[in-house]
Amino acid sequence: MKKIILQILGVLILIPALAMATMRFENRNADGPSILFPGGEMTSGQLHTGPEPDWSFTDDIETVDLQLNNPMASRLIYVLESENRLFIISGYMTTMLGRLWKEWAFEADQGNNEGVLRVNNIRYPRTLVRITEGDVLNGVSAKLITKYGGAPTASPEAIAATRAGIEAGLSWVFELVPRELN
Repeated sequence: MKKIILQILGVLILIPALAMATMRFENRNADGPSILFPGGEMTSGQLHTGPEPDWSFTDDIETVDLQLNNPMASRLIYVLESENRLFIISGYMTTMLGRLWKEWAFEADQGNNEGVLRVNNIRYPRTLVRITEGDVLNGVSAKLITKYGGAPTASPEAIAATRAGIEAGLSWVFELVPRELN
């Protein structure tokens, strides 16, 4: 009886695991990420030319598509604007989950930092620059608290605590600066 129960449990675990692996495999070359899985190269959408937009419109956008170029892979990611500069945040960076789930952040920090951001079907060539210190982290922290933390305002104590977490490496902040396509 115990053997039959273990076999049933094994099948119940194996089927969803195989389904998830298959869906991830199938999405690897898709034009951008899905909600659950990374995608491939982003090819659809107009390529942005001209001056930088006023990024404050991203206050109303929860996630954007971000593609790193080597290897060519894209994912959904939170975005925020501070001082008309564009940033992305990667949390859980000191945890095992962070190391597995946020491999793109480690790649960007190690030099694979060129990619494309797609917002509202417009593609923006970007270079990811990790920010580990400086006063800009006050604005980034405040925006992170109000946009994704659900607080109506960010207290000085909350800003200081969030900034300290960033400076300690618990969360990583990348600025998305413009780059020219070759």
